[in-house]
Amino acid sequence: AIRRGGMQTPTAASDVFAPVIQSGTATQTITTGFTVDLAIFRSSRSSTNQIYVLDRLRGLNYLATEVNSAENNGLSDYYNWDSNTGVPTVSGLSSDETIWWNWKRARGYFDAVAYSGTGSGAQNVSHNLGVVPEMMWIKVRNDADNWTVYHSALGNTKRLILNGTDAVSSANEIFFNDTTPTSSVFTVAAIANGSYNYVAYLFATVANVSKVGSFTQSGATNVACGFTGSTPALIILKRTDASGNWYILDAVRGIVAGNDKSLYLNSTAAEITNADIVDPYSGGFATTSSLADGDYIFYAIASIA
Repeated sequence: AIRRGGMQTPTAASDVFAPVIQSGTATQTITTGFTVDLAIFRSSRSSTNQIYVLDRLRGLNYLATEVNSAENNGLSDYYNWDSNTGVPTVSGLSSDETIWWNWKRARGYFDAVAYSGTGSGAQNVSHNLGVVPEMMWIKVRNDADNWTVYHSALGNTKRLILNGTDAVSSANEIFFNDTTPTSSVFTVAAIANGSYNYVAYLFATVANVSKVGSFTQSGATNVACGFTGSTPALIILKRTDASGNWYILDAVRGIVAGNDKSLYLNSTAAEITNADIVDPYSGGFATTSSLADGDYIFYAIASIA
């Protein structure tokens, strides 16, 4: 047995996150400068397509954020994990640019866990995040079922659905067994502990690297993340008190004082280019009146410039 190294708390976002735009169909490598453990990408930005989820633990199988489908290996001809500095692609995915968002596992920041359900009662699932997870995405791998999202601002009796627009729900309030995750385990109740294989992605706040939080939108809102430097490299946000899309924005496509390029994690719709959702704001980001008033959760990563 050989222990995996590198699970240290990051001090710079550039060491653990990289958004990359891939252009053209030629064989190329998505270079990040670090070992990629989670890659989410969207090909054909100007037309409809899925948003794919890859991770080093599961190898060549993919999931998609906008559907409840089981994992699939239909993209295995396009990429592999034979790199410690990125994701090599066997051939280009689209002539219309592909956007990649890449994470590295690091203590206190991000962890990925593959586990099997016991099919009986609640289960404690061990993780190596080293701190209490503030947001978790959990998906059944070998069956069709929704992506379940835990967020600390909503508590252990509520959940969101990543592949939908639904408001926060307590319909399955025992999904997390009414138990808040700890720095070493998270708990799933019997209703979420079938005899299937699962993957979970765990996120947390690291000073000046990442921020998991919430805010109430009222006309326009300045959202403090505690970052130094310029515009965040990534922003994901979702309304929770009513239905709303999962927005994903990034600095490589542009977060500016004007129209931003955004996608929905819960939709195959083409990239939105005619809406000003967020603006730069020192230490975080500012929402605009284009965003509906209400309660939101968010996840942001500091500038990598």
